[in-house]
Amino acid sequence: MPEVCMRLHLEALDGGLYLATSSDLPGLVAQGRTVAETIEIAHDVARKLIESYEEHGDPLPDGIKRPGREMDMDIAVGIG
Repeated sequence: MPEVCMRLHLEALDGGLYLATSSDLPGLVAQGRTVAETIEIAHDVARKLIESYEEHGDPLPDGIKRPGREMDMDIAVGIG
């Protein structure tokens, strides 16, 4: 499967957990102990959801984009 891009929303939850959702890909919900773990889980969930769209011949939601020559994104970097 070629790569696609979408927006991911991360929220810090009580108890030190993180929640990821995406308005670009309905149904994507992932929870993890760190930002990096949550993004990794969200990546796997997104891949499975997109594969399901493709298997059923459904068009991808409008928020799902093919990467262009340039793109901007925020990344999480662990410190200390």
